[in-house]
Amino acid sequence: MDTPPITVHPPGPGGGRRVTIRGTDVGRAHRIADLVEFLRRAGLDDIEVEETDLISWVGGDADTWS
Repeated sequence: MDTPPITVHPPGPGGGRRVTIRGTDVGRAHRIADLVEFLRRAGLDDIEVEETDLISWVGGDADTWS
């Protein structure tokens, strides 16, 4: 199976999770709404973030932000 194009990395020491899309760092999300905004800016606003296979959640799931 190919690696999903979106990665939500583990929470950092200051809170929030780094987000990469196709290997490009797009910012740090502190809540699900931040992730949705990053996806919208990348033209991926039709993704159901909690149910898609396009996101690799590393170090926690969609409920883990700190």
